[in-house]
Amino acid sequence: QVQLVESGGGLVQAGGSLRLSCAASGRTFRSYAMGWFRRAPGKEREFVAAISWSGGSTYHADSVKGRFTISRDNAKNMVYLQMTSLKPEDTAVYYCAAFESAQPMGAADYWGQGTQVTVSS
Repeated sequence: QVQLVESGGGLVQAGGSLRLSCAASGRTFRSYAMGWFRRAPGKEREFVAAISWSGGSTYHADSVKGRFTISRDNAKNMVYLQMTSLKPEDTAVYYCAAFESAQPMGAADYWGQGTQVTVSS
């Protein structure tokens, strides 16, 4: 069992930056792939980024490629999403997720409660 708690969301102007953090509990965290997803108002939840258990492989949605970077620190049981050049269309609730696999495959198995990111124009 893994519990996930996100933090770092907030209100930022377009062009600004934020770093989201996800604190994970459980000894198995280090063997799990992790990911970030988001749900904008009136839209389906969508994939943002994912990272393998070791951090050696990362994946980013085309909409955030070059602007967002996922990373992890297994010693601290933390996953991060560095967001730069933010746009109003990045406004959403951002969720941290864990996959019971070394690589992010299929549906995530655990979810955090989400953190709101609002980008003003």
